[in-house]
Parts: sequence; C-alpha cells; structure tokens
Amino acid sequence: MRDIVRRIMMIDWMTSIYSPKKKEDAEEDEDDDNDEFYDAVEGPPFIDPWNLRTNIKLPPLPSSCDTESMSEDGSTWESYGPTPFYCLPSSAQISPLSKSPWSSYPEQPGPTSKDNYIGLMTSLVREEGHIYSLAASGDLLYTGSSSKNIRIWKHNVEYSGFKTHSGLVKAIVISGEKIFTGHQDGKIRVWRATRKDPKIHKKVGMLPNFQAVFKKSLKRKNYMDVGKSHSEIWIKHFDAISSLCLNEDHTLLYSVSWDKTMKVWRVMDFKCLESISAHDDLINTVVTGFHGLVFSGSADGTLKVWRKESQGKRPKHYLLHTLLKQEFAVTSLAVNPAGMVVYAGCSDGIVHFWEHEKLIHGGVLRGHKLAVLCLAALRNLVFSGSADKNICAWQRDERGAHRCLYVLNGHKGPVKCLAVEEERWEAKGHGDSGGITCILYSGSLDKSVKIWRMCPHVSQLDNNHLPPPSPQRINGLKIK
Repeated sequence: MRDIVRRIMMIDWMTSIYSPKKKEDAEEDEDDDNDEFYDAVEGPPFIDPWNLRTNIKLPPLPSSCDTESMSEDGSTWESYGPTPFYCLPSSAQISPLSKSPWSSYPEQPGPTSKDNYIGLMTSLVREEGHIYSLAASGDLLYTGSSSKNIRIWKHNVEYSGFKTHSGLVKAIVISGEKIFTGHQDGKIRVWRATRKDPKIHKKVGMLPNFQAVFKKSLKRKNYMDVGKSHSEIWIKHFDAISSLCLNEDHTLLYSVSWDKTMKVWRVMDFKCLESISAHDDLINTVVTGFHGLVFSGSADGTLKVWRKESQGKRPKHYLLHTLLKQEFAVTSLAVNPAGMVVYAGCSDGIVHFWEHEKLIHGGVLRGHKLAVLCLAALRNLVFSGSADKNICAWQRDERGAHRCLYVLNGHKGPVKCLAVEEERWEAKGHGDSGGITCILYSGSLDKSVKIWRMCPHVSQLDNNHLPPPSPQRINGLKIK
C-alpha cells in the first residue's frame, strides 16, 4: 500500500524538475515581481513534462510521502497522461480546443431538468497541467495547477487568470477580496482584483515578505536547524506548502508544509505570529473546526488537535489531543461544523470520523481502494476523492450513521481536490416549494475539473429504487 501511495506523489516533484530552476532567495524575490495577469483567451504556453525525456537520475524517495508519486523505477502510470481524445464528450470531439487551453463541455440537458437533476453538469478540460487545488467563492471558481497558473471561471466559462513564475499552486483559500495561494517553493502569495477591472488580479503581498525576512535574519535566535549544517529563520517554510486554511472569522491563516511545521499568520498585515513543529514527518493537510480547534494530518500517521489560547498580543496554540496514530498516512481532512464531525482520509483508502465536542471516534467509511486524497463536507453530506479516480458521496443521518449514496466516476486520474458550495433555487410554480442542492467541484491529475450537482437531503422515499446500502454509480463520461 505504501508503494501505491508513493506512486501518486511524484507528479508535482517531476513537474518541478522540468520547470526553470530558481536562483538564490534574493533572486526569487525579483522573479516574483514578474507575476502577472493574463486574459482568458491567450493563456501562457505550457510544456507537458510527460512528453520530455531526460537522463536525470531520480534521488531516493522518503519512506512516507504525501500523495504525489510514481513507481520506484521512475515509470509513471499511463492514466496520468492527457485524456485520450476518444474519451472526451462528443461535443469536444466535434469542436476541438481552439484559442484557450480550457474548454467547457456541458454534459447534461438544459434548465428544464435542472432542479431535479443529480449528477455531472460540466467537464472543464485543461491542457496546461495537473489540477492540484481549487476554491469556490460565489459564482467564481479558482483552479491551480502544475503550470503555476491560477485560472478563474465564472458560470462554467473561463473568466480570467493570473500566473506566477515560481512554485506550482498546491493550495488556494479566499478571504473576502484576498486570495491566498500556497506554492511548491514554500511561499504564500496574496492576490486581489483591481477596482477598475475585476478581471485583472495583482499580487498585493507575499508571506513572509522581504522586510520581515530581513529583520528576522539579523538575530541568531530567530534561526532554527532544518537539517545537517543548515538553518532557516522560523517565519519561513523551507519546503513545499501542502495546505492552507482560515479560522472562522478569517483573522488567522494556517499553513502546513512538508518541512513538518505549521505556521500561523495574521490576515490583516500578513505577519507570522507562530511556528509550530507539529509532526515527525511531512504534514499533508490542515483544517479549522468548531470551538476554535485546529486539526493537522501527517505522513507520520497521526491526526492532532490544537487549541488556540490568547496570550497578550499573540495567540498561542497547544496540543490538545492526538486522535489517530497509525501506520498509514493521514492525507486529507474535513470538518462539518454544524454536526461537529471531523473526517480524516488516509492512505489505506479509509475515512475515519469523530463526533461531538468530546471527539469520540464514530467509525470508518470504506468506499475506496486507494488513498483518500481530498475531502469536502456540507450539511449532512461528505465527499471523498481518491487515487482510485472515484468520488464517494456519503450521507449522515440524525443518528450519526453514514450511507454511501453515490459513487461518481469519470476522472482518468487521481482526484486531488474537492470543493462544495450550496445552491438555492426558488419555487417556479404551484406545488414547487423550492429547495437546496449543492454544487461539487472535483479537480484531478488528469488535467480536468468536473462539476456535479448533489442533494444534501435524500430520503429513502426519494430513492426507493436504490436498495440500501448499495450506492448509485454516476458515470462522469456518459452523455444523456
């Protein structure tokens, strides 16, 4: 199982090999000045690393890793390559990609069946790179990839985008007008749309900024050992950022990295308030939850809970519990604040969950054959995306029992990221009371994003044709 996880995790590492090499840190700051906006039509050129050949000898991999890898002999899985043309919807085969590297393929009927429809809505096929991160805010969808670009979609149509010349985009979070992106180079960049033209995004900050780094570097006490004969100042991540999240009131930003640390940033002025040596191995994921708790999951097989306490001007975080300690890596986390449930996806394909204020272990969800790379929760639904290319939609009832309602398939590579948002629709006629559905976004290493419609409230009466607990399989490649 560990070899399988190692196969999934080298994609971004391989991508970084073929990207232009960075110079010293001082020159990196100069490169950041070249971060720029590009419109939705042109798009920057992209060289597919899978079409390149090299004689570079790969270094040995660590025994436990995040979720991007390949086989020990350096051979990649064929499913990670570009989606074959014959696998695309018929609309894509009739109208091939033209100006933009992104294209939207509607998969389902028009608005007449919109309110009652459950399943795939649209596929956004990308030629730029593997999808590593996405975030939804209102009618906008932000997607980050190994091409180092952030694309913006509006109503399933490409709207805008911006790019950075260093560090593939591994995480995206949004706080009001600010967009935070975490990168392979260990830096966090902050973006904002201009007032004159909301399509144009400018970089307004970097965490940490040059002034903070320079000030901290003057005193020896601000350095920490990070390896043999090497040290770094504590406000910097010296390895890839794997996950970002915001606290409930969006005043604090949490970042975790493969450098085994979790850092706390103040959103108002981008100041690093705290650095925590949180785990003994790579940290894969971090989420904030109810009562101000912070949860972190690592390749060391542990899930830890941190409590924030205010001490003077700065908050201080203390280890409260270690909920899980096992052989398999914790690869993804999600929190349902309303039901006070914490979900943890692991490299063995199992999802653990804990309930109530005391965080009592409620059981496990078994629906995947390979590592669970991402989780998303909304109301009584939780979604799990896996390296087995499938997405499971789970429903939690009032008693706390979970049932797998749907298995969503259609991705040709591991499902790397998920985001879900609520969608409300009003009554349109007599006997129609309106309702609530949710829109699920899934990004994959097959370079595509799929958009699904799900229902948060599903009763047995509504699905009496489904013999529980067997889930309904929804084919993301099928055109009705």
